[in-house]
Amino acid sequence: MNKFSDLKKITGIPYTEEPTISQAFVHRSFLNESKEHQQSNERLEFLGDSVLSYITSKYLYKKYPTLPEGELTNLRSSIVKTTTLAEISDEMKLGDYLLLSHGEEEGGGRKNPSLLADTFEALLGATYLVFGLDKVEIILEKFLFPKLEQIIKDHSYKDHKSLFQELVQEETRTSPLYKVLKEEGPDHSKEFTIGVFVENVIWGTGTGKSKQEAEQGAAKIALEKWQNKP
Repeated sequence: MNKFSDLKKITGIPYTEEPTISQAFVHRSFLNESKEHQQSNERLEFLGDSVLSYITSKYLYKKYPTLPEGELTNLRSSIVKTTTLAEISDEMKLGDYLLLSHGEEEGGGRKNPSLLADTFEALLGATYLVFGLDKVEIILEKFLFPKLEQIIKDHSYKDHKSLFQELVQEETRTSPLYKVLKEEGPDHSKEFTIGVFVENVIWGTGTGKSKQEAEQGAAKIALEKWQNKP
């Protein structure tokens, strides 16, 4: 019986014990305990990551024609993050097929989010090589893209600064103003403290190695205060 029969049922793709597909499940730890496999799934993971980015970018570009480049980038980053890919990998039961060392197995490797996300990307790479882009799109349309609705509903793809600006503008018709409150350290290693103000009232401060990092920190605090204000 084909060991990938359950995966075939889940995806609708005719997976078999073909070398490229099997390699997608070889964790590098297993190579030390097996003479049968010479390569891990890391090269397939590399390829799968690029295929994932391409198809997701194309989907977002067509699905949301009015979104600017920055929001499309944030949206893509939100949906292809490790936690989401690991969740999909778990739904597809990819951990059941993994070839792991005894140590990795005992350490809970089959449920490790990072390892599961990597395996999902490796399978995408293998699917592309064996079946082509169309089959990869089938997987993403079935398991990944439906998660976009909740991400957009929660605005979780937007950074704190963008979200805070939207809320402030909607309520006050003005924009938050960011001011550098303090600079410390030598030129090659400065630390900035920045405050965010709305109508001359400070709502949050943040520190960081760059002004952008400090502004995001200030916006995060301000966003929480603004959402909880009377």
